[in-house]
Amino acid sequence: MRNFLNGHISVDIALQLYETMQRIRQFELTVVDLFARGKIPGFLHTYVGEEAVAAGVCTALRPDDYIISTHRGHGHLIAKGGRFDLMMAELFGRRTGYCKGKGGSMHIAEPELGMLGANAIVGAGIAIINGAALTAQYLGLDRVAVAFFGDGASNTGAFHEALNLASVWNLPSIFVCENNSYAESTPQRQHQKVKDIAVRAAAYDIPSVIVDGNDVGAVYLAAQEAVGRARSGGGPTLIEAKTYRWRGHYEGDPQMYRSKTEIETWEQKCPIARWRNALISSGIPAAQLDAIDQRIHEELEHAVTFAELSPFPDPAEARTDIFTPAPEVV
Repeated sequence: MRNFLNGHISVDIALQLYETMQRIRQFELTVVDLFARGKIPGFLHTYVGEEAVAAGVCTALRPDDYIISTHRGHGHLIAKGGRFDLMMAELFGRRTGYCKGKGGSMHIAEPELGMLGANAIVGAGIAIINGAALTAQYLGLDRVAVAFFGDGASNTGAFHEALNLASVWNLPSIFVCENNSYAESTPQRQHQKVKDIAVRAAAYDIPSVIVDGNDVGAVYLAAQEAVGRARSGGGPTLIEAKTYRWRGHYEGDPQMYRSKTEIETWEQKCPIARWRNALISSGIPAAQLDAIDQRIHEELEHAVTFAELSPFPDPAEARTDIFTPAPEVV
């Protein structure tokens, strides 16, 4: 066996990247099925096809580093170490979930893992992550803070304000744009003139990099460099990972804005299949990877059973776990 990408990625890390992507993919496909069968309430935005971004970035982080997510946040939490059973219970709206069943898919969070939350407001997390970065900087915690967001969010005021502030204060912030070419249903070419979002970093005098978001090794190395820069006092970085979501903006999306041929073309660029082939070509037995897949499958079966058997929150708890007390009802 040899190391990957000219010796920059060890075999252990390469296997970790594969397992993380598979954990995300299998979790998402499972919840897609459960949602279709009416088991999961609310809206569901899946991360299928984009797994290499979360896996590559979060593998370059330490457990005490911070991340903040989007409405498409399951993959980020899994990559940061999220447990299937607690995540599944949260999506089922059960009391045993990460947020006691009150956050659901679009607001799932786990501060103990450094996952400061998914956010249903487009672009909102980009500015919030600077607060975490400032905390780390002020207290000398040697931590970095990562914001994930999409191409559409790069048009919001929060994006520009956050990059400017991170630059001025030299914060250990890393901004990861998951450019999947669509802002909900609007193609990138119709909502911005620039072809590469990374060029916007120049306006704030911070470094940027464009990376193939379907190449988990390339994402990992780009993130590793940005993390090293931030941790050593070098300030923020903008990473643009060009990727693609295989499913609709949300489950049930009719997807009239793109062709079946386009989707199939991107499916041929599957980041997991690509990395699996690289592992096998480098001498790792397919049976070893199959064993990882089987372990994930068994863990997911347990998680679904755990969620289905868990209780719903008591209605009396509706006003607990909130920051602003609700007024008394007269």
